[in-house]
Amino acid sequence: MTAPMQVDYHDVLRVWREADAIPEIEHAWLFDHLMPIGGDPDGPIHEGWTLLSALAAQTERLRLGLLVTSNRFRPPTMLAKIAATVDIVSGGRLDFGIGAGSRPSHPLARREYDAHGLPFHDATHAVGSLAEACTVIRRLWTEDEPFDFHGTYVQVTGAFCNPKPVQRPNPPILIGGRSSSTLRVVAEHADVWNIPGGDSDDVVSRSALLDRYCDEIGRDPASILRSIHLSVSCDQPSITRDAIGEAIDAGFRHIVLGLPTPYPAGVARWVADELISPHYGAVALSNRGV
Repeated sequence: MTAPMQVDYHDVLRVWREADAIPEIEHAWLFDHLMPIGGDPDGPIHEGWTLLSALAAQTERLRLGLLVTSNRFRPPTMLAKIAATVDIVSGGRLDFGIGAGSRPSHPLARREYDAHGLPFHDATHAVGSLAEACTVIRRLWTEDEPFDFHGTYVQVTGAFCNPKPVQRPNPPILIGGRSSSTLRVVAEHADVWNIPGGDSDDVVSRSALLDRYCDEIGRDPASILRSIHLSVSCDQPSITRDAIGEAIDAGFRHIVLGLPTPYPAGVARWVADELISPHYGAVALSNRGV
């Protein structure tokens, strides 16, 4: 993962092109913020979907996505159209990452809503609208006729998406988050669940809670791939290797490694050799590895 803030476009492109030629690296990610959430608050940051489309056109193999797009930023019909376009540009390599949006307690994330004239509703609204957005987006990608949807949070008339994504029936939906309310949405709608790294006991307990929610609605918990985001320590790679090992032991087979900036020359090769190779056999069993 290359968070597109405090960094130049050509540096991100360099890392993605390098990673595209390394088979051990199976996917690459950006995030979706409109203002920096770390470093200089007035520093540079690139809009995620626009940048993702540019990188999709200049890579050939990597699966790619945003970890995760904020459902608060764009209406779901517009988001579905944007994502379908990126899937087409990439030749069917999009993993569609989505979440409820930044939590109110993160002031550097909250300010971007005020700065861009975007409403910031409470958590109940954010999670409820996420569930409805997932329903509408999947229908837009799969249904051949315009439809109306009149939910509590999403209202559309004559909604339709043409052209459809390359991937059929639709790109995999990854939902990110750790709250119990979000996990209920994951159980109903997600193909992949991502949790930010942190306390390993909490990660395990959240995964077990997701299993329970799946059981409650009659879904096989194993049908949801478990994904985790881990920060990379370039100075102490053993810390990251240990974290990867703990995640694998906890049942996570989709590992996203967040790179700090600036990106040194050859960083993707270094990640493959120093961090991925010691664990590659374990995660590659899923065909959706590191």
